[in-house]
Amino acid sequence: MSTLDFFKAYHAHVEERSKEGVPPLALDKDQTAQVIELLKNPPSGKEDELIELITERVNPGVDPAAQLKAEFLFKVAHGEESSPLISPERAVELLGTMVGGYNLDGLIRLVDEQGPLADTAATALKKMVLSVNRFEDVQALADGGNEVAKEIVASWANGEWFTSLPAIADEIQTVVYKVDGEINTDDFSPASFAFTRADIPLHANCMGGTLFPDGPQEIAGLKESTGLPVTFVGDVVGTGSSRKSAINSLLWHIGNDIPCIPNKRRGGIVIGNTIAPIFFNTAEDSGSFPIQTDVTKLATGTVIKVYPAKGRITDADGNELAAFPVKPDTILDEYRAGGRVPLIIGKQLTEKARAALGMGPIEESGIFVVPNNPKPKDGQGYTLAQKMVGKACGVAGILPGTSCLPKMTTVGSQDTTGPMTRGEITELACLKFNADLVMQSFCHTAAYPKPADVITHATLPDYIMNRKGVSLRPGDGVIHSWLNRLLIPDSVGTGGDSHTRFPMGISFPAGSGLVAFAAALGVMPLDMPESVLVRFKGELQPGVTLRDIVNAIPYQAIQEGLLTVEKKNKKNVFAGRILEMEGLPQLKVEQAFELTDAAAERSAAAASIKLDREPIVEFLQSNVVLMEEMIKGGYGDADTLRKRIADVKEWIENGELMEADANAEYAAVIEIDLNKIAEPLLCCPNDPDDGKKLSDVQGAHVDEVFIGSCMTNIGHFRAAAEVLDGEGFANVNLWVCPPTKMDEAQLTKEGYYSKFGAAGARMEIPGCSLCMGNQARVKDGATVFSTSTRNVNNRMGKDAQVYLGSAELAAVVALKGELPSPADYVAIVAPKLEGKTENVYKYLNFHQMTEFSV
Repeated sequence: MSTLDFFKAYHAHVEERSKEGVPPLALDKDQTAQVIELLKNPPSGKEDELIELITERVNPGVDPAAQLKAEFLFKVAHGEESSPLISPERAVELLGTMVGGYNLDGLIRLVDEQGPLADTAATALKKMVLSVNRFEDVQALADGGNEVAKEIVASWANGEWFTSLPAIADEIQTVVYKVDGEINTDDFSPASFAFTRADIPLHANCMGGTLFPDGPQEIAGLKESTGLPVTFVGDVVGTGSSRKSAINSLLWHIGNDIPCIPNKRRGGIVIGNTIAPIFFNTAEDSGSFPIQTDVTKLATGTVIKVYPAKGRITDADGNELAAFPVKPDTILDEYRAGGRVPLIIGKQLTEKARAALGMGPIEESGIFVVPNNPKPKDGQGYTLAQKMVGKACGVAGILPGTSCLPKMTTVGSQDTTGPMTRGEITELACLKFNADLVMQSFCHTAAYPKPADVITHATLPDYIMNRKGVSLRPGDGVIHSWLNRLLIPDSVGTGGDSHTRFPMGISFPAGSGLVAFAAALGVMPLDMPESVLVRFKGELQPGVTLRDIVNAIPYQAIQEGLLTVEKKNKKNVFAGRILEMEGLPQLKVEQAFELTDAAAERSAAAASIKLDREPIVEFLQSNVVLMEEMIKGGYGDADTLRKRIADVKEWIENGELMEADANAEYAAVIEIDLNKIAEPLLCCPNDPDDGKKLSDVQGAHVDEVFIGSCMTNIGHFRAAAEVLDGEGFANVNLWVCPPTKMDEAQLTKEGYYSKFGAAGARMEIPGCSLCMGNQARVKDGATVFSTSTRNVNNRMGKDAQVYLGSAELAAVVALKGELPSPADYVAIVAPKLEGKTENVYKYLNFHQMTEFSV
């Protein structure tokens, strides 16, 4: 391509993007190659533009474009190539802006050669926390007598990468932009625009959704009229999904550009009366400053002063408006370092250097804030969750309030966050995962892919498998239904979806940045939450399903005053805590997931459930066969799957289940007597906390019914089909979507698909379908009964009113077109399932199936 052609094409792209109000995309590999060639012989008048392109518009880390940039700059520094616009010294300085990854080879080689640019290279390495990936190489040079390398290691040991950064200001003057009520992550990052999430500035255009659609323009107006940074304020902020795209969008409007990293921002202040735990953590990781405090005195347009270290907020005249705890203890250090992730990586670098030099531990250095972790009391007991996290940290237990780095045994990534996770992994310069098993799915976009999704489907699997991860395929189904089958009991993991809630072991879902960190480094930062115990007793009553028991948790909490539906001054005993459950030890693991899965709707940080060994061993034996079939079917990475098979077999042979100590302490204990639940329970429009009895809402008209999502298993579909069988067409728009292709195949083989067809159901390919709302949508304003996970405003369709409940009740609603009375429900369902329950509620035990493949 000629000089003229390159600039013509690039300027056309810039113009096209400017119409959307966003900057151009980062340069790809081919564009970077063209810029490099032009830098060698720059056309007149294009000098400044070329320097800006190579400096600011190439992604860092191990991006393919970054590799070309790093190789070129090293050759300029080394005298192998030249550019009249970039001196050898400037080339080394530019290498130092590339975060880590492909640039490290050149910088370390310059130090090794001890030439005239060794000190310049050393200056770059001293400030680069991702140098930790090559610590041993630099240490070897120092041990060999290289004086420059010795200086680098000493600098790392003294934390100069951190102390050279400016501390957070004592006083920050800013103007408030406030949104009343509950703001969920779908308001920050609407699901219908999920295909744009990896393009941060473009996706940020849709921030606000239907709740505050003029938010981007209003924030821009406040900036322009006051000349001040804008602070985002809300009553309840960031509930719902674990979307890094939500904080990315917000920070695009209130944050600051990051030098030499295109189309990404950090910084900014977010204040909420309540901030959902995942959103709070994602804000920390993104270099923002989240604050939880009373927001009643804060209003849009109010100029405030925030005092981060003092925990005070005043008006412009100094009158106090609110006070807040400076939590976690490390948050000021996190902000200074540019986020929690670079702080943790940098601390690891400093720890390694101090150990190599025989210096004292990092906690005694005085460089960083040391978390004030609680000390166990004499005879301190631990909950089940505290023991599992303790095991992942190499100790007996982890108390609430402890800052720790548990080992991540299993990490999940789904497709609407996968492109962002890929970008974060690339920026972390990761070429091989350190987590034992990382799985990528395509369940959110497979059914109705947009052009961007098609590209993701084609490119992301190899990216994951090249790093020894496991990639599913479009059409395989929901990530949780697959990932749960690859677990090891009592281990800890995470995933880039808020419903990554293990039915055995424990998961702390996170945004894509933290998921990338967990995958790349094999550990994840955690401020251990408190636990709430839900203890079940009694027996399941006739006509009551496990999904009704799921809904009994918010219902009972409401009765006890521990949960309110009203958003102002909302109470939620589960928010930010671990929801631990016991009293149903004989549940199948597939059933247990219904309970842990719904912890996401409680805004819980994680969930655990106590099961007996027998159902767990049965599940694991089935899973071994599934993984063996995956290898036969060409799924990669085969070595990772073989290692997981070996670990699972080892646990079956020798593993022992953990259980809570009798003297463990909980923030609250809620008892649910199953004997007293005599009718179905629903969560009502449009709030997954709004639990009600069926009799309280009977007679409500329903337009559409959805049977699907990760909350379902094969038994639900058999039961629903039996209820529908022989009754003709449903009186609603009926959607049916099994969670995996294995469920689909078995239901087809058993003839259940014909029963759904006879009811006029729309059969969706295995995946998320209506649950996510970024694929198919219900009609505007429809009233819906759904078996899916959550029912926040506009998720399944514009202005849709959504009830959540069981598949059995869904089938009855589909026949009647309304919510039945409890008596009608029992009268319809009981005879349909009489004598069939053993076969209907039979799960996919692959080790007992003669015809099975993936």
